[in-house]
Amino acid sequence: MTRGKLISFEGIDGSGKSTQAERIYAHLRARGIRCELLREPGGTRLGELIRGILLSSAEEGLKMDGCTEYMLFAASRAELSRTVIRPLLEDGCTVLLDRFGDSSTAYQGYGHGVDIDFIQRTNLIVTGGLQPDLTILFDIDPEAALARLSDLSDRIEGRGLEFFRLVRDGFLKLAEKEPERFRIVDAGKDVEDVGKQVIRFVEELVGR
Repeated sequence: MTRGKLISFEGIDGSGKSTQAERIYAHLRARGIRCELLREPGGTRLGELIRGILLSSAEEGLKMDGCTEYMLFAASRAELSRTVIRPLLEDGCTVLLDRFGDSSTAYQGYGHGVDIDFIQRTNLIVTGGLQPDLTILFDIDPEAALARLSDLSDRIEGRGLEFFRLVRDGFLKLAEKEPERFRIVDAGKDVEDVGKQVIRFVEELVGR
């Protein structure tokens, strides 16, 4: 059986990546292509519990440093990779991921200053070496992205413009280092125009 493809959707909050992930999922299913859409953190019972901690409202006064935050993401990623993603891929299913390891490198690494080599090495360990076959990066000016968000109450979204500038720069550096894996989409465009680009990139990988 042919191994399924792993496609990740990355970008800062407000980039529209989750909307486009849902749209391409529906598109592929309509085309008869077997696929599953998962999110990080989450996708498992344990992962959803961790997600609740990580996205807790700032009003709760929950604080943690970047390394602690990363280790929670890594725990969720380990559970999802080993119990859900890998079995699906081995069964020939295409897996669409709303965030994966690159988000940790961009957010906790470039954004919070956690050692990037440590993050990337740990990501490989906890995922058992899983790497996306394709990563679509939804690039947008942070100011425009934050203006799209109606609720900045969760701990990560509420970190401010400068933080998201660092994260965006981190994503672009990752894309520059791995141009064969990354495809960059101008996420500031109309949702339909962005969707057409996403369809083209995904269908180049999974077949028309």
